[in-house]
Amino acid sequence: MRLYREITAVEKIPSAILIEAYTEGVFPMSEDGEIYWFQPKKRGLIPLDDRFHIPHGLKRVLKRKPFEVRFDTAFREVMEGCSERDETWIDPVIKESYGSLFDEGFAHSVECWDEEGLQGGLYGVRLGRAFFGESMFSRKTDASKIALVSLVEWLREKGVILLDTQWMTHHLRTFGGYEVPAAEYQGLLREALKA
Repeated sequence: MRLYREITAVEKIPSAILIEAYTEGVFPMSEDGEIYWFQPKKRGLIPLDDRFHIPHGLKRVLKRKPFEVRFDTAFREVMEGCSERDETWIDPVIKESYGSLFDEGFAHSVECWDEEGLQGGLYGVRLGRAFFGESMFSRKTDASKIALVSLVEWLREKGVILLDTQWMTHHLRTFGGYEVPAAEYQGLLREALKA
């Protein structure tokens, strides 16, 4: 039963509803507390095998280690950073909903820190061998890119086989990102959720 379809205007999406939606390839966005559910006809993915590409310039930056990369130490701060833009779907409903998922161990953040504080990062949801990237941000150059590279390394260590970016962007294509039709995505998702 697709309970998530019934969630439209709430203060928080229950974790069980969010998880059910993700297992069916559906994710929410919010505007002024109104929940909209999405299931794109083409799904953005980032490869976790040798097709993952680190741009040459970023490789040079990585050698300098401009940031200390941490995991899951400032999840809500990362969500705040991701919401700091003119238009955002990350409103108080989304923050509260994913904050609960984090507390329950399903959501994760990757953070780039320097002596001045949190400079970038990303967050998403992990179920089985799938990771669903939600959003990323940078306050300093390359912070979100370094967070993405660190995420890929971490997911490989954890045996994750699917990195879902929801939609594809030019920025993600520079890392080897690509799109698959919804039907193909559903097969990949089922395989990743078997674990």
